[in-house]
Amino acid sequence: MNNRTGSFLWNLRQFSSLVPSGRTVRLYPLGFCRRQIVYLNWNQRSLLNNFGNRMQSSIRCLFQNALIFKSGGDDFQTKGISTATVFTVDRPLCSRRLSFDSNHPLAADNGLKKNFQHKASKEDVLTKGTKPARISCSTLSQECNSLSDVLDIFSKAPRFPSSNYFSAMWIVAKRMSSDQKRFEKQLMFNHPVFSQLCEQAMREAKIMHYDDLLFSLHAIVKLGIPQNTLLVQTLLRVVQERINECDEKCLSVLSTVLEAMEPCKNVDVLRAGFRMLVDQQVWKIERVFTLQTVMKCIGKDAPVGLKRKLEMKALKELDQFSVLNSQHMFKVLAAMNHRSIILLNECSKTVTSNIHGCPFKILISILQSCRDLRYFNIDLLKGIADYVTTTFDIWKLKQVLFLLILFESFGFRPVGLMDLFMKKAADESGSLNVKNLVCILYVYSSLNHVYKCQTHRFLEIMATALTGSLHHISSENLLNVVCSFCLLNHFPLALINQLFQKDTISDLLTSGDVEKHVLKLCTVTACLKLDDAPYPKNIDLVLPEPPSTVLCPNAKVAKVLSSLLGEGCFSKSVQLPHNYYIDFEIRMDTNRSQVLPFSEVDVVTSDTDIQRVAILCIPKSAYCLDSTHPKGNLALKMRHLKAMGFRVILVHNWEMEKLDMKDAVMLLKTKIYSTEALAPADKNLQSTC
Repeated sequence: MNNRTGSFLWNLRQFSSLVPSGRTVRLYPLGFCRRQIVYLNWNQRSLLNNFGNRMQSSIRCLFQNALIFKSGGDDFQTKGISTATVFTVDRPLCSRRLSFDSNHPLAADNGLKKNFQHKASKEDVLTKGTKPARISCSTLSQECNSLSDVLDIFSKAPRFPSSNYFSAMWIVAKRMSSDQKRFEKQLMFNHPVFSQLCEQAMREAKIMHYDDLLFSLHAIVKLGIPQNTLLVQTLLRVVQERINECDEKCLSVLSTVLEAMEPCKNVDVLRAGFRMLVDQQVWKIERVFTLQTVMKCIGKDAPVGLKRKLEMKALKELDQFSVLNSQHMFKVLAAMNHRSIILLNECSKTVTSNIHGCPFKILISILQSCRDLRYFNIDLLKGIADYVTTTFDIWKLKQVLFLLILFESFGFRPVGLMDLFMKKAADESGSLNVKNLVCILYVYSSLNHVYKCQTHRFLEIMATALTGSLHHISSENLLNVVCSFCLLNHFPLALINQLFQKDTISDLLTSGDVEKHVLKLCTVTACLKLDDAPYPKNIDLVLPEPPSTVLCPNAKVAKVLSSLLGEGCFSKSVQLPHNYYIDFEIRMDTNRSQVLPFSEVDVVTSDTDIQRVAILCIPKSAYCLDSTHPKGNLALKMRHLKAMGFRVILVHNWEMEKLDMKDAVMLLKTKIYSTEALAPADKNLQSTC
């Protein structure tokens, strides 16, 4: 009796060293057992602050309705379970904390059994136990046609792990239409065992495999379970605590999970830990798909050093890139907001050489990403445009329009494609709604594209289609289409009359971007007064003063003009009517053989004896990409300056910066004293048949 009492007290002292004072271990009757792997070389430091929680020096194994501890060289076992062999390690098995609850005592005095000891070999590092049959996620998703079917199977025989049930429901949901999915989700929330499944997921979180945990969280988020629920926040915390268990597969899943979640405290902490983990493991990533998924997830606000490290890893794996990897890299870099020219150039070559058969969504994604990254690759843009032009008949009209809108954002003018689209849009105008028509006119006016006599027919059809929908057009859209027509030197009277109604003007001057509306109204009134428009010239419209433009003429051009003509023979920053200004103005005789000083102009008896010359200093952005074709605003300004009696000379800023003083003087001298009637770019001005 004394020996039994002494043995009991000795075991009790050993147990008290494991359990914190005042707390006892809570047992969860999960009805399953699981083999426990002992990591012999567990020496990684925790990535997150909450990983510093105190861990007891013990090994935990879940068996049927029991919890087993083994510490030091002694053994402790609860009643009703079979013998198990567990090895002692100096460090915690993994960063999983034990749950304690005073309402569940560990064992009664009469439940203690006699101690036993086993002599095991060093190779036996796994806990032995019988594992019940698991239910497969793929099997569930194949057998079930609704989310409720999955929950019904769970209610009959709940099996480990719960992640398979959530993943199966997400797979089933993906096969449904939007309306059906919405209805099925409501049935899921109201199902009597749904809360039980959620509770089991929370209980299993700390013991299931890490990839199962991540798949479970991913499916839960995708199923639309609110992110602020206890279930989601619990899983987020456990994912944080166990993040050191993340391998390459788990990195990919965790990236997808973070990408699908809204910012919150736990998500932000997890994202920070994820970035630190990626920084440590980036060189160990083997699969290009995983690398791209990780790069896409780290976010635009990630440290520049981490972005560059991922870029170097991608460049190192460039030989392993498939065509799909190259196509996907544009979106990945845009998600990172990292403009890697070398990587983009290499991927552009692959995309261009394999452009045939490229899906529409991929083309759109590439162009949108290049636009966001401000990456202008003329070979890539021409390759996409030529491919769509060659296969024009297989594309829908609205698909081509979407591509043209993106091309316009680059200032790129695909001539052949725009000519084909102009013909097809004129023939199928009935299939276009008001929004489509507004976008078409904007693209063509912005890029200043005309196509022989087809332009007049095209614009007439567009105007007729819009006139038929006049009462359905908002004031802002009406202003946009009239401004586009004016840029293209076309004046549909019905639309113009509606625009200048008092109600329309009042609406434009009191709502939306008023400053932008004023500028466009000024453009329209200038066109009606200066162009050959079939509209009364005495437009009674009082507009607010447009914002003043900061006039900064090119300093080098001013220096060249001073050297070439002398002071007093030119004027800088000249303000003209209709909110136009020119960088420099000079005045010459009609034969263009002599520049007249401004002091002598008053002596000339008639305006017909002098010619006013406007010198415009033009940046590259005023032209279409990789060409000297003027965009709509520049073409309009040149047209109106000509109407006001000016001869226009265009000076390219980027060319002047490259020239030395002598060559710059020679260039301007040639332009000023040229005998040509118009500047070379004037041939690009709009003209309709």
